[in-house]
Amino acid sequence: MKRSKFTEEQIIAILREQEAGAKTAEVCRRHGISSATFYAWKAKFGGMEPSEAKRLKALEDENAKLKRLLAEAMLDNTALKDLLSKNVWSAPLLQGFVHGRPACVNVSGL
Repeated sequence: MKRSKFTEEQIIAILREQEAGAKTAEVCRRHGISSATFYAWKAKFGGMEPSEAKRLKALEDENAKLKRLLAEAMLDNTALKDLLSKNVWSAPLLQGFVHGRPACVNVSGL
């Protein structure tokens, strides 16, 4: 996702300009943003103080990080379940065991 070129403090200052009586179109033109961006910011940051906006941003970043970690753990879990669902004690493997002990196996390749 593309990062905003405006900080949370700048966004709140822009929203306060409009709340102080400036027309939305004028505020958007002055700051080079679309009205859709302005209203998205208003929905997200409307009525917030800069410190609250920073806290919201920090929580969103932490949430994204935790979601990535959860996705990785779920992939690992799925891979392990797939591995365990396979019959690792198949007949060819067990044929090398005699009375619970492995038979002699030539591992040197000689």
